[in-house]
Amino acid sequence: MKKQLLYTLLLSAATSLSAFAQTDQQMLERIKEEGLNKSEVMNTAFYLTDVSGPRLANSPGLKRAQNWAVNQLKTWGMVNATREPWGKFGKGWEVQKNYAAITAPYYHAIIAIPKAWTPGTNGPIKGDVVVIKADSVSDLDKYKGTLKGKIVMTDVKGNLEDTFKPDATRLTDSALTAMANSTGAPAAQQRRPQATGRGSLAALLALRQAISKFYVDEGVALVLSQARGTDGTVFTTNGASFADTAHAVVPELETSGEDYQRILRLSKAGIKVEMEADIKTEFLTNDLQGYDVVGEIPGTDKKLKDQLVIIGGHLDSWHAATGATDNAAGSAVMLETMRILKRVGFKPRRTIRIVLWSSEEQGLYGSKYYVLNHFGDPKTMVLKPEQAKVSAYYNLDNGTGKIRGVYLQGNQAVGPIFKQWLAPFNDMGASTVTINNTGGTDHLSFDAVGIPGFQFIQDSMDYGTRTHHSNQDTYDKLSEADLKQAATITAWFVYNTSQRDEMMPRKELPAPVKN
Repeated sequence: MKKQLLYTLLLSAATSLSAFAQTDQQMLERIKEEGLNKSEVMNTAFYLTDVSGPRLANSPGLKRAQNWAVNQLKTWGMVNATREPWGKFGKGWEVQKNYAAITAPYYHAIIAIPKAWTPGTNGPIKGDVVVIKADSVSDLDKYKGTLKGKIVMTDVKGNLEDTFKPDATRLTDSALTAMANSTGAPAAQQRRPQATGRGSLAALLALRQAISKFYVDEGVALVLSQARGTDGTVFTTNGASFADTAHAVVPELETSGEDYQRILRLSKAGIKVEMEADIKTEFLTNDLQGYDVVGEIPGTDKKLKDQLVIIGGHLDSWHAATGATDNAAGSAVMLETMRILKRVGFKPRRTIRIVLWSSEEQGLYGSKYYVLNHFGDPKTMVLKPEQAKVSAYYNLDNGTGKIRGVYLQGNQAVGPIFKQWLAPFNDMGASTVTINNTGGTDHLSFDAVGIPGFQFIQDSMDYGTRTHHSNQDTYDKLSEADLKQAATITAWFVYNTSQRDEMMPRKELPAPVKN
């Protein structure tokens, strides 16, 4: 009798597991069909880029993209879709007009982008170019009284030329193997160039601030600075603070290396260079709050529906282009993930939440404050009850390249799980699971308070060499096939995370962050 009962129980368990496996396989096929053959990811990317325009933090373009995303989430059937405020950010800013050209010794329109949060010229200007050399504050004395109405630049070397190297690359098999075989998580990689110059960083910043104030006091009309990049590519930065209390600065253009060096060569040869410019920028101070886009597919399991699976990417961009690879690509993939899951009729056990971050480019502000508001403070490790309810956070923010695997962020227990989930996509090039971490993306905000946060491994394409923060970061640089693959894989990861009986394994809780 006991043997018969045991047999019945084992048979029942096997039948149940078989049914679950069949359900999973059916859902996988439906997700693949919707994600690969009925995709809307490129249409979403079009609205986030071409239609919305540049999406600098707190700019009108970002607000357009956020409003569109909220409305689209509602159209697809998501609940609780809104722009959620996370705290004070600062001034919005946008370029409304930008023209600059050499007029002597001949006419030539230059490639140049206003630095973020710098003012305009208050109408058309014309002036002589003056080359400034100042290695210390005292060096500025010789220019007193001579720069009013002038256009100034400094003597710097040209950008290194690497035209003959390929711009776009994919991860090689050997590189992926090395990642998979890694045994430890290295320090987070820096994605942003480091400041260089004489003396310490503090001394360099002090000199820059002194020069900036000097230019304002002397009535300089316009500053030219040489942008990083070659072949007409301009990698943009900010030229002033976004804080509502920031000091005034002179209008500043970040100029292509080729145009900058031409002007510099002429000036150093004693040939008079005259320029004209008409730049109009606007500061927006009516709403200093920062906002994230939020939307949900509610959970249906009585025991698990209060738990969360969160996906996201940052929606803000820089202003020289429309921020396609950084990061409309990731935002479009995550929106497409939500659309896929809703369209296939998925009823998740846990609630699935999408959050599209703002002000990532200024220091992960959108995700940091969201985590602070909802889950806890990494500085003190005082956690809120909601922290224990997040199973995992998945992020996408490394360009348009396809997913090749996942960074485990040092969470070794998750490795076998992710390996299993990637198996159906090995033939699409996604198979690598590495213990390593990648830095500079919003998953770090979750990891900082002990929530499993993950960034997918992606092919770099021309992200680092051509599009990241540059005037080349346009819709045309997006790879449709890669975005479809990424959305399909992400949807499968979210499906599995929401359906597991257990939450995703967690690492040991981090120690409080020391100031």
